Amino acid sequence: MQKLLLALTSATLIGLSGCAGTGASSQSSAQAAIPAEPAKPAISAEAQAALSAAQDDVKAAKSKNALWTTAENALKAAETAAAAGDSATVLKQTKFAIEQAKLGLGQLNYPMLKVGD
Repeated sequence: MQKLLLALTSATLIGLSGCAGTGASSQSSAQAAIPAEPAKPAISAEAQAALSAAQDDVKAAKSKNALWTTAENALKAAETAAAAGDSATVLKQTKFAIEQAKLGLGQLNYPMLKVGD
């Protein structure tokens, strides 16, 4: 009985060690068969600069609790267009986001509405 148990244990260990050795080589050959991810479309340098400026302006407006939702939505649309590689849409949306962020910050300078005496 002990000899049978020893033989089964030995066979199992040999089998497992054989599987461990082939797993690494099959993974490397499987990785070699997967083609590289296609390059994401890039936006123009002008659009990238406008996107960075819009992100800074929206961040500044948000830090002063003056961020309008229209500015935030325009920035999100610009970031989505940037991921798709659409420079024209990025420029259009960032221009609107910057404008709305500046208007939100400008609103802070308006006098508070006072009702009554």
